Amino acid sequence: MFKFRKKDKLQLPLDVPKHIGIIMDGNGRWAKKRMQPRVFGHKAGMEALQGVTIAAKNLGVQVLTVYAFSTENWSRPEKEVKFIMNLPVEFYERYVPELHRNNVKIQMIGDVSRLPEATYESLRKAETLTKLNTGLILNFALNYGGRAEITQAVRAISQDVLDARLNPGDISEEMIGDYLETNRLPRLLRDPDLIIRTSGELRLSNFLPWQSAYSELYFTNIMWPDFDEAALKEAILEYSRRQRRFGGV
Repeated sequence: MFKFRKKDKLQLPLDVPKHIGIIMDGNGRWAKKRMQPRVFGHKAGMEALQGVTIAAKNLGVQVLTVYAFSTENWSRPEKEVKFIMNLPVEFYERYVPELHRNNVKIQMIGDVSRLPEATYESLRKAETLTKLNTGLILNFALNYGGRAEITQAVRAISQDVLDARLNPGDISEEMIGDYLETNRLPRLLRDPDLIIRTSGELRLSNFLPWQSAYSELYFTNIMWPDFDEAALKEAILEYSRRQRRFGGV
């Protein structure tokens, strides 16, 4: 397979995905290989996110949804969870200013009720600072779980039916999408065209199960802290070679 080198000139494939989802996996194993604690890998992963976001913006991607922390990740060691929850604070102070200069708009999906106050406040400030930006949307999935998202949508739809605000016969796939957390995104950009998972794992792990119904999946053995512009280009090139039939021929 042809591989880009960092020094190669920017080459745009004909078909750049409008929305990319990334399962940022491998931080802990990356650190372990370097005889460092797992939190060292999470910090390196945050630096990788900064570079990939700007690279995606330059390539013409419109939405980048990143799986930052799942509803299942609370089962990790308390020290590690505490460190991860503090990363948005550092991210806001260290990286958001540059993203803002690059016209990136920051948004968040997930159950924010369980987030520590400092974590939520940092993300809220990032959203406020960048809300008028018109470039790439960096969509953080934080304390996010796809099944929980769908469950909540079903509850909301059911309540609207009980309150006679909604007729059951009017429920459609498009309407269900309006009840999901990705409803903050423009309707035509809610579903990822491409989902990338790093570190060699071959599953979606409860990431955007409704929205990914027709997403192209790309798996790489590269650990997330090592995933860079060259790796992103290679993923997009592979995407551009595929034919998306959406059930047709």
